[in-house]
Amino acid sequence: MAEINTTPMVDVMLVLLVIFIVTAPLLTPAIRLDLPRAEGKAGQAADATVLLAIDAQGKVFWDGEALESDEALGERMRLAAQADPLPALQVRADREVRYERLAIVMAAAQQAGLSRLAFVTAPTEAKDRIRPGP
Repeated sequence: MAEINTTPMVDVMLVLLVIFIVTAPLLTPAIRLDLPRAEGKAGQAADATVLLAIDAQGKVFWDGEALESDEALGERMRLAAQADPLPALQVRADREVRYERLAIVMAAAQQAGLSRLAFVTAPTEAKDRIRPGP
């Protein structure tokens, strides 16, 4: 027989491929995230801005005034969306706020027609800055 039989080699390679596909997700470590810290150049304040704050308990404040319910927030957003020019919504959220609460507020803004959305963060200290790798 003058030809090399590659079938056993292909079988072994397929078995190894399956083993690597199954074990690779188990080898990735969990990533601990501590949000939000950011550094950036301060943007220019828009002509019409609304400051929306969310405290650690999920209570929403519209320009410093506490809102009682999500319906009141939706109504404020609908009224703001009718203004000309369209105001920019600046969102400040406590780091302990659940992402679910923030997503609900962002969805309400989108449904109301507010498309200009900015997140406000506190500047990081020099020791906390993320340095790029080599």
